[in-house]
Amino acid sequence: MKRIAFIILSFLFVLLLFQVTPSHGFDSIFSFGDSYTDTGNLNVLAKTLNIPVFTDKLPYGETFFHRPSNRCSDGRLIVDFLAEEFGLPFLKPYLAKSGSYRQGANFAVAGATALDPTFFKKHNLKTIAAPLNISLDFQLQWFKELKPSLCKTTKDCRDYFGRSLFIVGEIGGNDYIDMFVSGLSMEQVKLHAHTIIQTIARTIKEVLDQGAGTVVVPGNIPMGCLPTILTMLKSNKYCSYDQKTGCLKRYNIVSTYHNTLLLEAINEFRYKYPKAKIIYADYYKPLSNFVMYPKRYGFIYNPLVACCGKGGKYNWSTTELCGMPHVAACQNPSASLNWDGVHLTEAAYRYITNSWLKGPYAVPPILEGHKN
Repeated sequence: MKRIAFIILSFLFVLLLFQVTPSHGFDSIFSFGDSYTDTGNLNVLAKTLNIPVFTDKLPYGETFFHRPSNRCSDGRLIVDFLAEEFGLPFLKPYLAKSGSYRQGANFAVAGATALDPTFFKKHNLKTIAAPLNISLDFQLQWFKELKPSLCKTTKDCRDYFGRSLFIVGEIGGNDYIDMFVSGLSMEQVKLHAHTIIQTIARTIKEVLDQGAGTVVVPGNIPMGCLPTILTMLKSNKYCSYDQKTGCLKRYNIVSTYHNTLLLEAINEFRYKYPKAKIIYADYYKPLSNFVMYPKRYGFIYNPLVACCGKGGKYNWSTTELCGMPHVAACQNPSASLNWDGVHLTEAAYRYITNSWLKGPYAVPPILEGHKN
């Protein structure tokens, strides 16, 4: 009888171990970036500085949260889907300074650039982020400020961050848009792309040096397919447009150039940090496929037209933005690729998340080699 009781107790102990082990081994998520990742930091700043924003108003958040969620979408973002996948709560915005951040923090801010405000001032460039200090270097500083509350010794920090998922990006898109709107040439923008990549690389290096075990680095989107770009930077030349997609070619060329440089930097980190899993997460290819073959993915509306907006060929204008009075969303956001002229719908984010988790649009896929 004692032997039987011992076997039963041992079995129960093993079951208990499996119950308390995280489903995929990540204890926390830390995210850096811009509006594709922000879960409320801009809204915190807006209230403090009395800056008008629209993500705290419907129809933002209507699909999943059924209320404004301080996200630039109708529902969840990729970072939300990743949190759900790994059994973690949605990331709290760091600037909210709300409770514990042991299970992760979001440092991303809508409108953030990779480069600091001083860069834009030095080169006499306009930036939508002015006068906010929300660039990638500032986000990295916030991470360093938070670190003492998460771990104390070097070993503890390396162990803790080794079980964390870090997401660095997407970021850089606002930099390029600001440069083009300011009138820079393609050659000038490409030159500055190297500085943008160096800034992103500094953040990747910092988190790796802190012990990050898994770092996801998303590339840039095909900017030339955004309703905002198609409206603000439209061309009178027929040859400026991709005849298969209707996107503006020159802006997609910059996105591709950025992604090529970013992947080169990632490969260097893989060589220097062989024990870390450094993932290149591709936005460009899945979004290009959505634009070329929208119905294949359930997008029945024109993929170059904003679901929520008003005015013009692409349903977007600077005077009637999503969230403003009398500006409505399309009847079925899940059948639309673009949400508000800049950002994607929850449906699009869901597809991209799955392609990052299992492939083929993440190298290596996030779940590859991960323990269940």
